[in-house]
Amino acid sequence: MSHQLTAELREKLARTPVAALSAQLKKRGLEHVFIDGPKPLTPGQSFVGTARTLRFVPLREDLFASHGAGYNAQKRTFDSIGEGEVLVIEARGEAASATLGDVLAWRAFARGAAAIVTDGGVRDAAAVAAIGIPVFSNGAHPAVLGRKHVPWDADLTIACGGATVQPGDIVVGDADGAIVIPPALADEVADAALAQEDEDGWIAEQVRAGHPIEGLFPMNAEWRSRYDKWRAGR
Repeated sequence: MSHQLTAELREKLARTPVAALSAQLKKRGLEHVFIDGPKPLTPGQSFVGTARTLRFVPLREDLFASHGAGYNAQKRTFDSIGEGEVLVIEARGEAASATLGDVLAWRAFARGAAAIVTDGGVRDAAAVAAIGIPVFSNGAHPAVLGRKHVPWDADLTIACGGATVQPGDIVVGDADGAIVIPPALADEVADAALAQEDEDGWIAEQVRAGHPIEGLFPMNAEWRSRYDKWRAGR
């Protein structure tokens, strides 16, 4: 069965905090789905999209000579990224060299990419931020690719920030970071997370009104009954 990121599912995921998605994935036994490290280059950035992957290997001078120059894997991938896709880059957590700069970010933006996520660095950071495409990285660094990395291959299973990412996985990011969702679970997880957000919002209202947390968070039978009545009356 094909599991696609439809417009409806994209909209639901865009309304769902990453923290809520992580809680629902944990309930389903998935705890190793966090892309640890990368954070938004610009505060407030968020995204939803399907993964396109790119891998860098550690610098070896002879291999950089054969794979780093010319129309390499990095340039080919940025040139072919599709609308709504998230380019996820494996850089082994090595932030002491950039994995992209403003020219490549402009190309991804022009192609309609949803975001770029790298567990390496970003150069031309101010210029990249001004483009507007969400970029999640391990920070800014002025060095070019050849200081630490060789652009090697694309469109394969990679590791980014400790998470395994496959082409076509759904990736969602916000201020808390980025998370990977198996496409087959995305609809179910999004619906459950939105329902939990409604419940948690109602609980927060009760706490703000002065009610103690005991019995309310999590809800006991009495509070559950009150919540169910409130929800039915909406």
